[in-house]
Amino acid sequence: MTDDVATTVANLDWDRIGAELDEYGVARTGPVIAPETCAAITGLYDEDRFRSRVVMKRHGFGSGEYKYFANPLPDPVAALRAAVYPHAAKVANGWAERLGMEAYPDTLEAMLERCHAEGQTKPTPLVLKYGPGDYNCLHQDLYGAVAFPLQLVVLLSDPASFEGGELVLTEQRPRMQSRAEVVTLGQGEGALFTTSIRPRRGTKGDHRVMLRHGVSRLRSGERYTLGVIFHDAA
Repeated sequence: MTDDVATTVANLDWDRIGAELDEYGVARTGPVIAPETCAAITGLYDEDRFRSRVVMKRHGFGSGEYKYFANPLPDPVAALRAAVYPHAAKVANGWAERLGMEAYPDTLEAMLERCHAEGQTKPTPLVLKYGPGDYNCLHQDLYGAVAFPLQLVVLLSDPASFEGGELVLTEQRPRMQSRAEVVTLGQGEGALFTTSIRPRRGTKGDHRVMLRHGVSRLRSGERYTLGVIFHDAA
């Protein structure tokens, strides 16, 4: 299964993905995990594989809940995280160069070593669960001083089984009104998107724009997603 994930990720159209990330701050990847793997990951939700459960309403985050995996991560989750990271790092390092920022490591292992050196040792991949009326407020997944500028979400549920629940991103541009992007996904399909800031080319060169992401109200059904964040938490 992990070999299948690595092969699938390697065969994605990374030139298109990189170009869309540069233009919009988000790009659909196409399918990255098979439906049976989606079902297997969803089936873990009620098992003892997680380090933390968050009920969003208690914290003003929205409505619904999510759980962070404990180490060791399930094989397909770990494989997906490791396979996507080097491709994402190429985009991230292009952005870092344009913004005059420190480069990111080429491998996930080295990125996590950087996190751990700063005391960020808790794994961040998670499964999110939404029911009717649930939603996720606009936010950024920053867990400490070290943060990777891209993250991945994968739809685990069959989109025919729910209505609503779209991925929503807003981009705050200097001296301009915010721009919104709405993304729908197929089962097993991912969206790679900006965690916090990215460069945007203007008439006077590159400048920083800030993105936040959330999930619109689920009108019916049940929706599970896998979140893959490439930095660990303090």
